[in-house]
Amino acid sequence: MPIWKQPISVERLTEMHVGTAVEHLGIEFLEVGDDFIRARVPVDTRTRQPYGILHGGVSVVLAETLGSCGAAFTAETGTRAVGLDINANHLRSASQGWVTGIARPVHIGRSTQVWAIELSNDQGQPTCVSRITMAMLQGR
Repeated sequence: MPIWKQPISVERLTEMHVGTAVEHLGIEFLEVGDDFIRARVPVDTRTRQPYGILHGGVSVVLAETLGSCGAAFTAETGTRAVGLDINANHLRSASQGWVTGIARPVHIGRSTQVWAIELSNDQGQPTCVSRITMAMLQGR
């Protein structure tokens, strides 16, 4: 059974990120399932740090993007989802290809949500695990 309370699709997610950091970094939305969102980021000149590997902050941008989108689309109309806390454990570096993330809810509450995000390289090896807590704000 789908968890989404707002219409969601890869096309909708892509459209809403035109002109944002997500577009600038080359993040691509890949799939929306009944209880997950999947997206990827390229490891290239936009996203590498000086050692030639994916910048840890870019991993966090991907994680926050996925968790924030998940929270926004499971929210009732008129509710805004804003980040409250995020953490990330960097497990393995990536120097080329893509890093793909998948976000799934841990808790969907009325005032907070928690999402777990797992990132992996092209070989399916984990590169980062992250968790984001979202505040659900009413109205405005």
